[in-house]
Amino acid sequence: MRLDKLIANYTLLSRKEAKQAIKKGRVQVNGQTLKKVDQHLDPDRDQVSLDGESVRYQPFIYFILHKPGGYLSTTKDGQTAIVTDLLPQDLVQIYDPFPVGRLDKDTEGLLLITNDGQLSHDLLSPRKKVDKEYYAEIAGIVTADDQEAFASGLAIDQGETCLPAELFIDQVDLDSGRSQIRLILHEGKFHQVKRMFQAVGKEVTYLKRLRMGGLRLDPNLDRGDYQEVDKASLLALLHLDETEATASQRKEDQK
Repeated sequence: MRLDKLIANYTLLSRKEAKQAIKKGRVQVNGQTLKKVDQHLDPDRDQVSLDGESVRYQPFIYFILHKPGGYLSTTKDGQTAIVTDLLPQDLVQIYDPFPVGRLDKDTEGLLLITNDGQLSHDLLSPRKKVDKEYYAEIAGIVTADDQEAFASGLAIDQGETCLPAELFIDQVDLDSGRSQIRLILHEGKFHQVKRMFQAVGKEVTYLKRLRMGGLRLDPNLDRGDYQEVDKASLLALLHLDETEATASQRKEDQK
């Protein structure tokens, strides 16, 4: 990778500012000051610093966020808080991460945030069959008939039919007419959990995502908190292949 590109990509400097910093002797590679902006280096092996601070080469970042209610799963800054507001803002500026899929504004739970487009595509692709598990509180008594309807492929509004889903009844309170359930989906339709329960005459009053594939929300992770994870661990949990994304990134880095 070119030295000026590495500095521009992994600091808050623009490409022009990175070139100026290099020419002024503010950048060191393996302890030596280099002033050649188009110097090529191996970012995996060479140690680079700017003004004495290490510049970490890391093409992708991965955060597991315990999304609280009240935040939009988007990167667009508007009148409402967005999920990337909860991450370190210097990393947000450098890496421009985005949420993988969406959780409704009032939905809580596991949300993966990254800048890895290939991984996001794989996670959201129906062909990869990455299932998602939710916990929900329901206004209404969830029954065995509902379980059967969900398992057979429920028809919801607008003529859509859902793939078979696994519905588990954790608790039913006959006095209050409320239920607590877990639901495993194998797809991701818009507002799917809420629409499925509406189709059987019930209402979701609270919804939380617990899991994506083998990636499970840490019960010790408070709402609004996050964990940074490395790609190898993440892919192992999700049972996905790293080869294609890595090759694509390397090709880009060499430009």
